[in-house]
Amino acid sequence: MKFDYKNNKNINFVFQIVFIVFVFGFGVISFVFGKNFNIALGENKTTNLSNSITTNTAPVVKQEVIDEESAVINSVANSAESVVSIVISKNVPKYNTINTNPFGSDPFGFGQDFGFTQQVPTGETQKQEIGGGSGFIVSDDGLVVTNRHVVDDTTATYSVVLNNGKTYDLDVLARDSYNDIALCKIKDLKDKLKPLNLADSDNVKLGQTVIAIGNALAEYKNTVTKGIISGIGRKITAGDSYQGGSTETLEGILQTDAAINPGNSGGPLINLSGEVVGINTAVSSQGQNIGFAIPINSVKDDINSVIKNGKIVRPYIGIRYVQLDELSAKQNNLPYNYGIVVLRGSNPEDLAVVKDSPADKAGIKENDIILEINSVKLDSDHPFIKEISKLKPNDKIKLKIYRNSKIIDVDVTLGERDDK
Repeated sequence: MKFDYKNNKNINFVFQIVFIVFVFGFGVISFVFGKNFNIALGENKTTNLSNSITTNTAPVVKQEVIDEESAVINSVANSAESVVSIVISKNVPKYNTINTNPFGSDPFGFGQDFGFTQQVPTGETQKQEIGGGSGFIVSDDGLVVTNRHVVDDTTATYSVVLNNGKTYDLDVLARDSYNDIALCKIKDLKDKLKPLNLADSDNVKLGQTVIAIGNALAEYKNTVTKGIISGIGRKITAGDSYQGGSTETLEGILQTDAAINPGNSGGPLINLSGEVVGINTAVSSQGQNIGFAIPINSVKDDINSVIKNGKIVRPYIGIRYVQLDELSAKQNNLPYNYGIVVLRGSNPEDLAVVKDSPADKAGIKENDIILEINSVKLDSDHPFIKEISKLKPNDKIKLKIYRNSKIIDVDVTLGERDDK
């Protein structure tokens, strides 16, 4: 509708608007023309004007944003000094560069050697940084949690850089063969450190705000990124292409869209209270903002075991296996679509049943299908490795096994695995 100054009705309306300006100020008139423009059309003036004054909720939204921002800032400030950067070093061959141009280093007088050089080994070695990762402190005497794949090279040496810039040597105490977890100890520590508090990761909710802190790209220490919990209970196959490691299957994993980069591995994923809910472990190379963290509850037993025993105490059975599912059972014409098949590895030395292991002593054989552990059916919700990890060395377990078209029960006494 166009304003017509010749129309008395519209002229009266203009005077009404001027009156509103003087009474309520310029803020109200901007609101009238902005949010409730129907007032200017002469429709239900009184009711809409009243609503426009009493229903503005913008300050509440702004306050919520400010509160979350403050929570993030406080959480990071209280946690940053407990996050460490891990430096991986190794003795590598030393080379000399020699000129191999038969006409000399500058045959044409251009001041260039045109790249006629060769790297020749000297027979000596030199210590060199080859990579890095992250970790966080869980005891005031310097116990550090990180990923196993960060400190998996037993021929390398490791050190940590604290948030204050101090550097210490790092001793790897234990590597968990069931999970991508390692426990390390800062050597020759003079001062007490501040450990991070551990949350109950079973209470993590979808959409919950989380913060990742770590040594991104092994270059930018204590990099902070924020996101949400995007998924719970994920199953992933992860591999360390950065260091040429093998792959492994991890289950019960948290998914987050907080940016996780190489070098973030082993760093904490924290909530707005500054408590650790997970350990940043992997990122999808095919998607965007798809990162994964190991729930902290699955790490607490490792931490307590190292504090108490100086190592991770894990049960050991001594088999190699493949998990069955609907597809694999159908392809191999097997009678069960759950359980595990005891199979040898791809190398001749990778036997299905390790010699003199608890499984070997109990009579478990290659091609056995283990269906149950202590009456628990081994399916996607109850994987073999998860059920075994609940047990302790010397525990006696009963396995239900399918062998040669018969069901048999086999008793096994678990041993202790050396994860050093």
